[in-house]
Amino acid sequence: MTPIENPSQTANKPSPVLSDDLKKDIPHSVARALAEDLGSGDITAQLIPSQQRATAVVICRDQAVICGRPWVDEVFRQLDLNSADQSANTQIEWHINEGDSVSPNQTLFTLRGNTRVLLTGERAALNFLQTLSATATTARQYAYISASSANSQIKILDTRKTIPGLRLAQKYAAAVGGCQNHRIGLYDAFLIKENHIAACGGIGKAIAKAREIAADKLVEVEVETLDELHQALAAKADVVMLDNFSPEDIEALSSLDLGETKIEVSGDITEEKIKAYSHGAVDFISSGSITKHIRAVDLSMRLVD
Repeated sequence: MTPIENPSQTANKPSPVLSDDLKKDIPHSVARALAEDLGSGDITAQLIPSQQRATAVVICRDQAVICGRPWVDEVFRQLDLNSADQSANTQIEWHINEGDSVSPNQTLFTLRGNTRVLLTGERAALNFLQTLSATATTARQYAYISASSANSQIKILDTRKTIPGLRLAQKYAAAVGGCQNHRIGLYDAFLIKENHIAACGGIGKAIAKAREIAADKLVEVEVETLDELHQALAAKADVVMLDNFSPEDIEALSSLDLGETKIEVSGDITEEKIKAYSHGAVDFISSGSITKHIRAVDLSMRLVD
């Protein structure tokens, strides 16, 4: 995969915006993560005096795009509230912005606070940060490839192939990386696939029924053959998703009258395919790899004082 850009290229990018739904979701996600980790309590942390304080740094060992600051902040906010030390007040000094590219061995943030709190929150905080940074890093790589291709207007989309319970978080991370969100869930657009088509009696019937149910919702149809493509175009689908079409078939779309229908391609998306698809009449490329084929970013926390 093409490397992400130099850190200096992202230094002046605007900070990503958290949606209202995500702002509500973060405390719940963090609470669940802490509950499964803490259980009846962190017995190892009890080795340390309850009032002891320390300073720690978190270092990234990889080249990566950093995402997940709000989750880290929330982990220590919740632990402070529940600490036996009533004066617990973890201070987090971030040395990078959300969405910044970082180099190996770069310090991301410094923590100062109750030692028990710092050590208890370490794994939960880093789990969020390593996973969301991995998602953002993969998204940035795909977005970089697309922007460098012959058709730089193609939009790279994520999918619903997300880690259960982290749908909104990973969608946010994909956007931080420079990609765009496809459907958030099953409720915000129609995506008519093979089984829907079979159950409805055909592409035309499925699209007509979708228009009856919710005329204001986007209607997308996944097709596997050129014949199905022609059926979807005749029924005036908003978007047609071409599943595992060859680059040659996609390039041939330039000779078709697509009308107002947008074209999305999907299926085993690679760097080579993004470059190949850029020569055809493609509007979107969607890839589940952005959220599911990720490698957690290597992070390390060390007490320094």
